[in-house]
Amino acid sequence: EIESGNIIVGTNWCQDAGIYEFTLGATGDKVKGRYTFVYVFEDGEWKISQHHSSVMPEGTKPQPITEEEVGNLFYLWNSALATGDPDAVAKRYASKAVLLPTVSDVPRTDYDLIKDYFVSFLTKQPQGEILESNITIGHNWCQDAGIYEFTMGTTGDKVKGRYSFVYVWEDGQWKISHHHSSVMPEAFLGPAPKPAVKEEEPALSLV
Repeated sequence: EIESGNIIVGTNWCQDAGIYEFTLGATGDKVKGRYTFVYVFEDGEWKISQHHSSVMPEGTKPQPITEEEVGNLFYLWNSALATGDPDAVAKRYASKAVLLPTVSDVPRTDYDLIKDYFVSFLTKQPQGEILESNITIGHNWCQDAGIYEFTMGTTGDKVKGRYSFVYVWEDGQWKISHHHSSVMPEAFLGPAPKPAVKEEEPALSLV
C-alpha cells in the first residue's frame, strides 16, 4: 500500500517515489519502506525501468532507554500485579514471550498460559521489591537480572528469589520477552562456597 507518493512526468517516462508498506500474509507483520519507480513507455505499454526499495532509515535506530528506566519496567509489572487482574499482568508480556515461573513446572509460552499462571498466583496478593539488579541495554532490547523479594498480602510471608527479565520494544512499548524466576537454591541445597574476592594491593607511597 502506498502511503505517500511524489510523481514526475516526462517524455515517455515518469517517476513515482515515496513511502509504501507491505503486510506479510504469512505472519501479519507490516514492513514500511522507501521506494522509487521509474517507468518508460516500451512496446506499447508502461514498464518499470528502475525500482529502488529500502528500509526506513530511522526505523533502524534503537529505542533509547536508560538504566534507571529499565529498572522501572519491573514496577510497571509489579503495578499490574497489584490490580489482581491476570489479564493486566499477561498483557505486560510480548507476543512471543516465555515465562519460566517460580512455582510451576510448565513453561508458559503464550498469552493464555501466562494468564493462567497468574490466575492462581495473584490470589496470594504478591508485591515485589528489587534487592539486587544487573542491567544490560542492547538494540531495542534490555535485560534486568538479579534478586527480588515478594511479600504475600494474604499471609505476610516474604519469598526471596532470583529473576531475569528480558524486555523488547514491541508495538510502541517495552514488553517482557523472557521472564525466569526461581527460588534461592541455597535454602534447599545448603550453602555454597563463596567466590574468592581478590583484595587490591595497597598503593605504594613515595617517601
